[in-house]
Amino acid sequence: MMTEHDPYVRVRGAREHNLRDVDVDIPRDTFVVFTGVSGSGKSSLAFGTVYAEAQRRYFESIAPYARRLIQQVGAPHVDEISGLPPAIALRQQRSAPTSRSTVGTLTTLSNSLRMLFSRAGDYPPGAERVDSDAFSPNTAAGACPNCHGLGLVHEVSEESLVPDPGKSIRDGAIAAWPGAWYGKNLRDILATLGYDVDRPWRELPRAEREWILFTDDQPVVTVHPVRDASRIQRDYQGTYSSARRIVLKTFASSKSATQRKRVERFLDSGPCPVCHGRRLRPASLAVTFAGYDIAALVALPLAEAAKVLAGAGADGEPAATICADLVARIAVLVELGLGYLSMDRETPTLSSGELQRLRLATQLRSGLFGVVYVLDEPSAGLHSADTEALLVVLDRLRAAGNSLFVVEHRMAVARRAGWLVDVGPGAGEGGGRILYSGPPDGLREVADSATRRFLFPTDPRPAREPRSPSGWLTLTGVSLHNLRDLDVRLPLGVFTVVTGVSGAGKSSLIGGVLADVTAEHLGSGAQEDEEGRQESGEIRAVEGLEVIDRMVRVDQKPIGRTPRSNLATYTGLFDTVRKLFADTDAARERGWTASRFSFNVDGGRCETCSGEGFVAVELLFLPGTYAPCPTCHGARYNPRTLEVAYRGLSVADVLGLTVDAAADFLAEVPAAARSLTTLREVGLGYLRLGQPATELSGGEAQRIKLASELQRARRGHTLYLLDEPTAGLHPADVELLMRQLHGLVAAGSTVVVVEHDLDVIAGADWMIDMGPGGGANGGRIVASGVPADVAAKGAGVTARFLAAP
Repeated sequence: MMTEHDPYVRVRGAREHNLRDVDVDIPRDTFVVFTGVSGSGKSSLAFGTVYAEAQRRYFESIAPYARRLIQQVGAPHVDEISGLPPAIALRQQRSAPTSRSTVGTLTTLSNSLRMLFSRAGDYPPGAERVDSDAFSPNTAAGACPNCHGLGLVHEVSEESLVPDPGKSIRDGAIAAWPGAWYGKNLRDILATLGYDVDRPWRELPRAEREWILFTDDQPVVTVHPVRDASRIQRDYQGTYSSARRIVLKTFASSKSATQRKRVERFLDSGPCPVCHGRRLRPASLAVTFAGYDIAALVALPLAEAAKVLAGAGADGEPAATICADLVARIAVLVELGLGYLSMDRETPTLSSGELQRLRLATQLRSGLFGVVYVLDEPSAGLHSADTEALLVVLDRLRAAGNSLFVVEHRMAVARRAGWLVDVGPGAGEGGGRILYSGPPDGLREVADSATRRFLFPTDPRPAREPRSPSGWLTLTGVSLHNLRDLDVRLPLGVFTVVTGVSGAGKSSLIGGVLADVTAEHLGSGAQEDEEGRQESGEIRAVEGLEVIDRMVRVDQKPIGRTPRSNLATYTGLFDTVRKLFADTDAARERGWTASRFSFNVDGGRCETCSGEGFVAVELLFLPGTYAPCPTCHGARYNPRTLEVAYRGLSVADVLGLTVDAAADFLAEVPAAARSLTTLREVGLGYLRLGQPATELSGGEAQRIKLASELQRARRGHTLYLLDEPTAGLHPADVELLMRQLHGLVAAGSTVVVVEHDLDVIAGADWMIDMGPGGGANGGRIVASGVPADVAAKGAGVTARFLAAP
């Protein structure tokens, strides 16, 4: 019989995702780390079961009407959980992509700072004191009326709209015009209005060029199109819109990301001429504190801003109280290694690790007691030096009377745990069992644990002979963010790792400048990710790019944003599967093609759920949930389509196979076997072919992308750029991933990764360590060379950790 003082959270019969009727006891008031290979069920236990049940109980305690205002989670599949306190989740998740969300708004530092300026700011003589809203660029009272608080204005110029003035309008001089019929329509309207569309653009009178590009008029004329003799020619009424109007309207209102990206090329963006990029009204910027207006103060690194506030000598109780609170809250952020950030830094530019630490700092100041904090890989994206600071902060949170349930892959964090829950032994259907629950040392005796040999290593890191570069790529005068006139030499034909503390400039160099100059060199041959390139930097010269034939960027962004995207569709494997079914005798007799076996188009799919396999169920005062489609019961297809079988399985059955099972089932199909083999080689044999993209982790998405690349025929010298490829991966999965990446180098390509994993760094051919700090204290190369040599010399922050046994 358990007492009310039972010190454990006791889980009975957990069946969320791949958990196999799990029973486990987890102590409260302890630093608990959940370990296991990727896909083993750690997050299903910590987040999908424990946290989800805590949230469900909280929602039951509030008024039904209020529940509708809160995003709710569904009830987990578990028999019983006892001893569960309130829980707060700090996940690795991106923020909404809006420039109005900043470090200041996320941490609420901006609220206090605006209050400080409102109550204790130095106002110009005769000026009235204003409310704190007047110091926010996100309110009508404070926003600059010209740029609406964005700090930027977007405009076009003749040079941006007409990049080649030697062309005529008929030959496409106005590159900003839409293509296809609409572009021809605009040309015909101009011809009807009397403009010479066959004369080189530069020879047209200036007044005509100005009107064509910038007029606000929208004349309507009758167009007499000249077409091929075989086509019917009908007159029509055409309305002219200037190139400027088309570009600005498309950029501002189009729902198509592709269209907005196309017209963005023709925009000249720059600081607002009224507020000079400071986003506020002149009256708000006229108020100062400690000699700074609020725009200047939020632009300082947090560590510098704290010094200004601490030394301000604020007069009066309100000012002194607000300043002391701000300094104390900023101190936590500095302790977490975020002192290089500024309050005006936009959150979409932050890494997921930086976002999670910002949320963690907010919780540290909350003073809550008796809470379970469930954290998702808090060390992800952190340098070993930053991880040390993180552990100190987590210890403080636990010492304050809270419980920490941490899903983690970094062994340095696992060794600090007071309790370890190891899930496995494998991933997917091969996992979902509790292999061990107890003090960390007890894991030594668990033979089935994939974590054991990494937590208690018996041998030193295996040494490998570094490869010799086949050439060098030299970037001279690189400037972007905190990179200032930097010269970089990158070896070709080897595995290079770029290291450094958070904010040192690693991603700016690799994901920004290097990716940008390579894409520009390759033109249409470059492969970009879904979000496009980062902000372009400046560079004086580049040498060595001529040997690069192709660039591939592999990141952890999702392979799709809806359940319709899955492993099979992304890799192209599903095209092969659909062709197999279309080639069966049953499909041929019915006249069905491969499209019949797609769940994304009408015909073969279930129309009740439109091929989703499930339907949304709204429950007014309870959390909305999803249920299997009542017609197809999750199969996605209509009954007639499912009648067609390939080797005894329907198309829905094949989508339900794991990669491992499908590799055996489709072994005689070369196109399918190639895809499935590469997926198994990167450790994804446990995933189902039809597993929705929304259920995949960032690490799984990245390995799917890598597998898709590996199955392609190799051509030329490829430059692979990866940003923290081991984030979210267990050390055992890291070994698999590194084997594939080193295989790419062995095949004659160049691999460059931004990375913090010490084993990956030690196994590289070359390393570039950036720093020495973050933000303004970074942006320089502090060490470069063979990793063993860098460690021996002790130059740079990374060397200390690399040299440790």
